[in-house]
Amino acid sequence: MGGLSIWHMLIFLAVVVLVFGTKRLRGAGGDIGAAVKNFKTSMKEGEDEAAKHSAELTAQVKPAPQPQPAPSRDEHS
Repeated sequence: MGGLSIWHMLIFLAVVVLVFGTKRLRGAGGDIGAAVKNFKTSMKEGEDEAAKHSAELTAQVKPAPQPQPAPSRDEHS
């Protein structure tokens, strides 16, 4: 009681196939797959662009001048 068995899921799947048809479901699956693929491609391009922008900013930043050590005094003079 309250749990979904394999039979409940199979009956639900059969009703969905009867209502929408296999051709429509196949098309919807293809659309979802294409959307996921486009999303992954966009994320990859975004990461590449961010890395490029970060490299440009790093190249633009000039390193701080390093302090020169003070000349040593010769106390024996």
